[in-house]
Amino acid sequence: MAFYEISPRAIEGNVFERIQKTWMLVTAGTPGSWNTMTANWGGMGHLWNRDVAFVFVRPSRYTYSFIEKAGALTLSFFSEDWREALTTCGKLSGRDVDKSALTGLKPVEPRPGYVGFEQAELIFTCRVLHKQDIDPAGFVEPSLAGNYAAGDYHRLYVAEITAALVRA
Repeated sequence: MAFYEISPRAIEGNVFERIQKTWMLVTAGTPGSWNTMTANWGGMGHLWNRDVAFVFVRPSRYTYSFIEKAGALTLSFFSEDWREALTTCGKLSGRDVDKSALTGLKPVEPRPGYVGFEQAELIFTCRVLHKQDIDPAGFVEPSLAGNYAAGDYHRLYVAEITAALVRA
């Protein structure tokens, strides 16, 4: 399936709804070796004179090592028809299962060096600009530490959006 590029600023809709309620797949690797995970924490904005995405990944997630190695990732958004597939990708680890075979999601290379999915309605290709581990000492609001009962703090990635691709 073909994708065409548009400006990230031409994306319609509410980014909060898109990330929190629709969810996204965060994917990294190569067409021959990749992993994906479901996420509903993140954001988009403008930083360092670039359009960026903010992505949070725990080091315990299999996708983490793929992002670290590639220095790049994609954010794929889907219609509600794919909710069950996204649920599966969030519950099961790519260490243990073939997520593509299990869900029917077909990996594609929308741009060289990036992996997305044929069924996605929208794919952002992103290049990591900065990464920083969440430091519990930085919580001004103490209740936020409750998100980390196991001490598994996220790594924050700030990634430049290099392309916004919509399915043709």
